[in-house]
Amino acid sequence: MDDEQTRRYETVDVNRDGAAVKIALNRPDRMNAWSDGLSQDLLAVLREVAADETVRAVMLTGNGRAFCSGADLKDGADDAVAGKLDTYTTLTRWYHPIVTTIREMPKPVLTAVNGPAAGAGLSLALAGDLVVAAESAYFMLAFVGIGLVPDGGASLFVPSRVGFARAAEMAMLGERVSASKAVDWGLINSAWPDGEFAAKAGALLARLAAGPTRSYAGSKRELNHWMYDRMAAHLELEASIQGELAASADFVEGVSAFLQKRPPEFGGK
Repeated sequence: MDDEQTRRYETVDVNRDGAAVKIALNRPDRMNAWSDGLSQDLLAVLREVAADETVRAVMLTGNGRAFCSGADLKDGADDAVAGKLDTYTTLTRWYHPIVTTIREMPKPVLTAVNGPAAGAGLSLALAGDLVVAAESAYFMLAFVGIGLVPDGGASLFVPSRVGFARAAEMAMLGERVSASKAVDWGLINSAWPDGEFAAKAGALLARLAAGPTRSYAGSKRELNHWMYDRMAAHLELEASIQGELAASADFVEGVSAFLQKRPPEFGGK
């Protein structure tokens, strides 16, 4: 990557300033919901910046009013309603390599949550090393609303930050956690006024890009070893459980209710 280079993929914008790279999810009309195209673009960009030794810090954020609203349920809606959605393959082919690349790249990754981070969008946000948010942003493990379980690393990243009680509350109740509460809980590092957010996040990215990169990488390795040493096995467990639930009657009802914009009527099966 050359300095001052701006690259546009179909679903991701990449902007470089010196040793700093800003990656912005770019499906604003869909609140940056995950799609196969977004997964392909994001994984390609992350692998590129991870391998580029001249890149010393990375920011991940979203264009528009959301960070990422989770999986795009309109992608594969027919398969979902028929109970034939292959969540296992989607998770293992795309989501797992993406969060693993973020966790393992030898440079700091700042996630700047400009708006809602829900479902797999929360997983993506918490894969970062430092997580900051605009005050209007919120965080939500929305999976329970459609009869699924946290995936994409969420059932690892959330309890490692906030503990069992709050992780269980987020997973089982699926309620919004405001940016200010997320700071109080230790889910994220900072929440800033919306009008100051972009400037403050940019300044932090510049600070990281000018800092001791090998020190950051070493700290990251230590934290990964202590907190996420069994991450690969845990991601596999998530995908396996999610694969089971994607064939459940409650998931079919949850997706149907979402598409029909009505409350779900779960039967517990």
